[in-house]
Amino acid sequence: MSNEKKIAFVTGGNRGIGLETARQLGKMGITVVIGSRDPRKGEKTVAALRSEGITVESIGCDVTKPQDHRAAHDYFERKYGKLDILINNAGIRIDPSSAADGSLQTVRETFEANFFAPIALTQALLPLVRKSAAGRIVNLSSILASQTLQATPGSPIYDAKNLAYDASKTAINAFTIHLAYELRGTPIKVNAAHPGWVKTEMGGPNATMEITEGGKTSVQLATLPADGPTGGFFHLGERLPW
Repeated sequence: MSNEKKIAFVTGGNRGIGLETARQLGKMGITVVIGSRDPRKGEKTVAALRSEGITVESIGCDVTKPQDHRAAHDYFERKYGKLDILINNAGIRIDPSSAADGSLQTVRETFEANFFAPIALTQALLPLVRKSAAGRIVNLSSILASQTLQATPGSPIYDAKNLAYDASKTAINAFTIHLAYELRGTPIKVNAAHPGWVKTEMGGPNATMEITEGGKTSVQLATLPADGPTGGFFHLGERLPW
């Protein structure tokens, strides 16, 4: 996949895995636009990345707000006329929720940010991705979304259960499958990424992966060649079970 004049949009790109993803894409010569819920934090991130020689911009984008989806569409349409890479990175993980007696409000809030918002934003920006010669859509998922591993005693995640978060990521995997199917026969590829257990604010200090590793899967899927996969669930090039 050529990087010439490629434009990427990374939601939640002002920190953590999103920031590292933006950094790695930028170092490949791709123009990166980061979406930040707090525009001031976005601009601070832009200044830091530009000091590294990266071509980067920032727009305010709360993924749960439809007006921000429209604003993002208008921004890319006006300035670039297309969007080559969309990385639905922004998401939340609230306190662990129980299937037996957990708060439904927690489930609703989590699904709003991790499932409904990425769908709505993708639908808003898809007309611009269709104008790319090689559109790529990457949905941030988690190994915790794997129904196979969640249901298999002895698997690495069998005892790691958080209904709201896990189910929201399982749902985004389903969206990935459906969207990839609907876009079959086009140059657009849609995949889900498990970044790993990464030392971020969400992952915590006990995580096993450094932040530099955490951005690699998204970057790989965002820059797939024409013969690359679509409709899959991956971690560092390895396909994961649904």
